[in-house]
Amino acid sequence: MNEPEGLRFRRLNRPQIITDETHQPQYKNTSTYSGKVFRVTLLTLVAFLLFPLLVVVFVLESPIQPEVFSLNEPPPMTGCYEPNLKLRQAERLFEERLIGPESLANIGDVLYTGTADGKIVKIEGKNIHVIATLGKPPCGSREYEHTCGRPLGIRVGPNGTLFVADAYLGLFEVNPVTGEVKSLLSTGKMVGGRRLGFVNDLDVTQDGKKLYFTDSSSRWQRRDFMHLIMEATADGRVLEYDIETKEVTVMMENLRFPNGIQLFPDEESVLVTETTMARIRRVHVSGLNKGGMDTFIDNLPGFPDNIRRSSSGGYWVAMSAVRPNPGFSMLDFLSQRPWLKKLIFKLFSQDTLLKFVPRYSLVVELHDGGTCVRSFHDPHGMVAAYISEAHEYNGYLYLGSFRSPYLCKLDLSKV
Repeated sequence: MNEPEGLRFRRLNRPQIITDETHQPQYKNTSTYSGKVFRVTLLTLVAFLLFPLLVVVFVLESPIQPEVFSLNEPPPMTGCYEPNLKLRQAERLFEERLIGPESLANIGDVLYTGTADGKIVKIEGKNIHVIATLGKPPCGSREYEHTCGRPLGIRVGPNGTLFVADAYLGLFEVNPVTGEVKSLLSTGKMVGGRRLGFVNDLDVTQDGKKLYFTDSSSRWQRRDFMHLIMEATADGRVLEYDIETKEVTVMMENLRFPNGIQLFPDEESVLVTETTMARIRRVHVSGLNKGGMDTFIDNLPGFPDNIRRSSSGGYWVAMSAVRPNPGFSMLDFLSQRPWLKKLIFKLFSQDTLLKFVPRYSLVVELHDGGTCVRSFHDPHGMVAAYISEAHEYNGYLYLGSFRSPYLCKLDLSKV
């Protein structure tokens, strides 16, 4: 072995001294790399999901422009308002044969009501007969409701004819025998500088010369009633229609969803349920106090719909949503948060929102001064759901509904 070769051999086989500072081979940290990929993927996914939401929140316009208003703390559900199950003793009638019998009237043993498909029907025993149609087909959907018509309040006049308030078409007089329909007042008419937008309930004087009715909103139609409630629009009115002169007079305005209406016995005033405000107002339509208004009862335990006379001299008030105390009332909570209302209506449709409103049917009987006499409940609306009116006749309470496919009958002697 020559010297250069030996030197090279000694260099290749020189022993290595291993210390803590000895450098190890460098490899890419796969754990760190995977973490970065995960974070990037996650952030991309979050951005992908948040982008449409941000567009909805900051770009899309809300369909409502809610106003701030305040409600008092709901009354405790005690005493007269103590929850019970009395409405569950009601009997369902004509299931799937009557859709949304909102309001009821009777001539003797024969009941009359208006349905969601624009018809006025007669209920005689176990039979249902269509006596009139106010609008024109097609019917049965939200899209066509404004042309099909939606009869709401119904009353019997002194001459035995029916007076009907249709949400979209106006006021009518219907002959229950011949089915003849007479239009009294069209919603196309301008009254006080505004069109009638949501004709709701009505009552007729004993001499049959005047009708008093509610126009719930000039801005929102019946099919958008949740928009009206959530926006708390103060554009509702109480009006008088003179059947002889055909003149229409505004008796009161700037109400938040005036709904049911009932003449006082002296006919100098009407009781009007103001749904959004959970109260009943007394509007003076004649006499010394004409043009004035006061509160019949404030801070009800629910949101009132129609109001009708009771046989004891009081008034039946129907409610399909309550303000539980103890408990949580969504509408009370949102009343001071218009920004949240706007967001909700950007994200959800009216039908979806209705599913979040707890079903709770409540009927209360009130006497003069707004004193509660008794109440009937159906928590969760197990038997009587979405009730709109309580009509008393011959010892029974007939419960109308604005959307249920049936009518309910409660025997008052058993509750």
